[in-house]
Amino acid sequence: MVFWLHSFTHFSKEKPFMSLISPSVLKTYTQDEALIAPRWAAYQNYLAKTDFIQTVKEEKYQDGFLKDVFENCLGYTLDSTNPSNFNLEREKKNETDGKKADGAIIINGEIRGIIELKDQKTKNLDAVEAQAFNYHNSHANSKYIIISNFDELRFYIDKKTSYEKFSLFSLTYEAFKTLHLLLSYESIQADIPLTLKEKSSTFEQTISKALYRDFSAFRTHLFENIVQNNLDTDKQTLLRLTQKLCDRIIFILFAEDRGLLRANTIKEIREHFQNQAFTSYTLYDIYRFYFNAINEGNSKLSIPRYNGGLFASDALLDSLIIDDAYLDMEAQKLSDFDFVSDISVNILGHIFEQSLTDLEEMNASINDTAFDKKKSKRKKDGVFYTPEYITRYIVENTLGKLCAEKKTELDLHTVPNPANPKKLTAQEKQILDNIYKYRDYLLSLKILDPACGSGAFLNQALEFLIREHEHVDVYRRAYENEALSLYDIETNILEHNLYGVDINEDAVEIARLSLWLRTAQSGRTLTNLSDKIVCANSLLAMPFEEGSFDVVIGNPPYVALNKIKDVDYAHAGFEVFEKTGDLLALFIEKGLRLTAKGKHFSFIVSNSWLKTKYGEPLKRFLENNGQTEVLNFVGTQLFEDATVESCIVNVIRHSRPDNESMPISTVHIRNFKTQSASADSIIEAIENSKGDNSEELLMHRIETIGKPLKEWDISINRGILTGFNEAFIIDTAKRDELVARDAKSAEIIKPILRGRDVQKYATNWAEQWMVTTLPSLNVLIEEYPAVRTYLESFGARLDQSGEIGSRKKTTNAWFETQDKTAYWQDFEKPKIVWGEISDKPNFAYEENNLYGNDKIFIMTGEKPKYLLAILNSKLSEWYFSKISVTTGQGTILWKKYKLELLPIAIADDETPFINLVDEILEIKPKIKEYKTLLEDAIKNNNFDREIKLKKEIETMENRLIEYEKEIDGRVYALYGLSEDEIAVVEGK
Repeated sequence: MVFWLHSFTHFSKEKPFMSLISPSVLKTYTQDEALIAPRWAAYQNYLAKTDFIQTVKEEKYQDGFLKDVFENCLGYTLDSTNPSNFNLEREKKNETDGKKADGAIIINGEIRGIIELKDQKTKNLDAVEAQAFNYHNSHANSKYIIISNFDELRFYIDKKTSYEKFSLFSLTYEAFKTLHLLLSYESIQADIPLTLKEKSSTFEQTISKALYRDFSAFRTHLFENIVQNNLDTDKQTLLRLTQKLCDRIIFILFAEDRGLLRANTIKEIREHFQNQAFTSYTLYDIYRFYFNAINEGNSKLSIPRYNGGLFASDALLDSLIIDDAYLDMEAQKLSDFDFVSDISVNILGHIFEQSLTDLEEMNASINDTAFDKKKSKRKKDGVFYTPEYITRYIVENTLGKLCAEKKTELDLHTVPNPANPKKLTAQEKQILDNIYKYRDYLLSLKILDPACGSGAFLNQALEFLIREHEHVDVYRRAYENEALSLYDIETNILEHNLYGVDINEDAVEIARLSLWLRTAQSGRTLTNLSDKIVCANSLLAMPFEEGSFDVVIGNPPYVALNKIKDVDYAHAGFEVFEKTGDLLALFIEKGLRLTAKGKHFSFIVSNSWLKTKYGEPLKRFLENNGQTEVLNFVGTQLFEDATVESCIVNVIRHSRPDNESMPISTVHIRNFKTQSASADSIIEAIENSKGDNSEELLMHRIETIGKPLKEWDISINRGILTGFNEAFIIDTAKRDELVARDAKSAEIIKPILRGRDVQKYATNWAEQWMVTTLPSLNVLIEEYPAVRTYLESFGARLDQSGEIGSRKKTTNAWFETQDKTAYWQDFEKPKIVWGEISDKPNFAYEENNLYGNDKIFIMTGEKPKYLLAILNSKLSEWYFSKISVTTGQGTILWKKYKLELLPIAIADDETPFINLVDEILEIKPKIKEYKTLLEDAIKNNNFDREIKLKKEIETMENRLIEYEKEIDGRVYALYGLSEDEIAVVEGK
């Protein structure tokens, strides 16, 4: 979600880019004025060369630029100045190829940063990024990237996603100090920019929490007061009006900090209220006067007309009675935030998204229904906030590709400066004509998000189009010798390009607000978005025509259709409908039908349809309607709140009349690193995954044939967490002592397994017991006097108060375990058990009612012996090693969420597997028994019996090996592995 971006850009007009450093963090750093003063003087010498620099070719001034700016203004020493002691090297070769960056910053003998230079003919530095980052990526210790065309200078830290930008032809003293703080030799040597970036990230999290806390409190208290004072109106309506009022106030907060309204407008409203001498208006009356002024304009208040619908007359809203105190201090508290410098894109995106969940919670409260954030309607409906790097990738991969194709057609990827703008040559006139054609093409594009939510994708598309328009207008001005922009970019984009639909009215209002905040400018009427961002059910009442959009993008909800009771999608004419299917399939069909022929469609959705029967109709639909590439993210959760795996479905809709079928191309991206991810890292992951990889192909084979374990009729749970094992876990001697004192004690003392007690196929109980005073059992401790006396002996250490020397704070009784363990009955069923940490699969079958500590997991449900055979096989071991988390010490963590991903093939006949497991389960305890007898024989010097027992044990162990080999062979056959693939699994 992108609105007004916080930045401290040093151009006269703010440009749409993601800033690296928070201005508030910058303010915490002071610099040595004595060091800056002579460098600022040197910068004046650079400014004196501006006319020369604007016409010189890059190769003629690159040396001069490094000396004039980096050496004289920023404190570096060039290799040409002092060959034996320098920190800035001209034309440094890459470590991985023979290409050269124009400059390299050297710290302690290592390349810390690279510099790529162009001349003034290169107006769009986006085109230089790829070249610069190629140099950066070829140097292992490079952190900083600097790109410049001698005027615009961009400074990046490791990634393309954000940068700081300076105009070297027009720096103020304060802007020069910022440039110096980030790029001076002293700063780079001390890694100050990296420290500033890290502090900015921490600051953003802090300010985000503070703003969310204060805004949430403001809205809640305001709503409560409105309900109290307006009893004739239903609460649902009052909540909608409260949100609309909050939207208006948020706009004012932005506007007063952005210069759209007078600074401190909220304070001004309060003062008008407080200073009344002959009137008795309420504070809300004063707000309403201002709302009307913002809507219609008011010269006395220096407020231009903004209109656009947000402040349009609303009789019901105007009629509300609100106590002054509830609009007073809390609104002022919000006004104290800096909505230019401190409130970033990410902050607003998450706050607006959280706002929708809050509204749902408040609605639940109105209806007197329970609300669980983890099970909220938005979560049930599969609605999750999309990370910025995903929205950026999808926009660049759809809208970006269309624009790139058009620029290729018009030969506009590189636009030379005209020799004489006042007298263009025929070729230059054609270039200018093509610039206008590209401008018109941009205005003709139609982009739709049919499940727009709070507007993340629409704002990302807006950001992209603003950038494209600004680039094209730079070229136009150069050819027309014109200093001013020809047209209003933001208004044109909102009027021509962006469309959104959502079934949630609150989401639609917030999406509109987000677009207004991003595009509002002083004196400009807000664009009316009522016919562009629409509240409707996209699947049943889409307000826009099919086949009319150049780009359809989004993150539609994913939820099982059989859980939707209030809407009949079965008879809505969907080709892909399956009663056991998912809503996402219907959204994909609808979205693709809305896409024009030859144009781009891209959704991010759950990947469940790739491996289920209900996904087959969707696959056929995609094959028959476009060229489809699916990016399948395996072993990674891209969404913070979702437990599903995701995929991105990219489609170019068929433009051929015969609708020739095309197979889906699937790229499996494994263990994608979401931390610090970017659109570029997705592209890099795609390239890496497309390489020749026998392991990748084998994993895909296993996933295609198998059904994820979590989709079987099974239940996986952890063992019991007591919070204080010293008290709750006892040996047999202590158990017998307690039972001797009170026979009833046996009811709540259960035999347990620890992780070390679980071996492959069988367990080895170590005579350990647990006092199972589980909260879910509602044990009356008075009925177990021996156990009570025993537990009381541990004193305050058993308390669950969270205080030092006691257990974690819970609501449980002092004698109860920490975990409630509502699934305790599963311990008394036939089950599969395994330890959390092991270097190999050690899954065992257990049917003797053994409980477990928190270091084991148990699985109950269908076909335990068949599943046990698959889980203990070499193939499962190999696959799990590719997706698992390790301890870092050579062992694997057999976590539930990872094990649930294991694809288990469905066998036509499970009997051979079950029979083999039964043979193993029969022979395992015999081997253990014979080994005990062998120890006795050795102790008693019974050599004949010793020899006989050793032979028996060897025979049984050989049989065990053969049984396991046969299981492995049957598993290989079940998944259809070739000899070469078996060799991959077995490491041969």
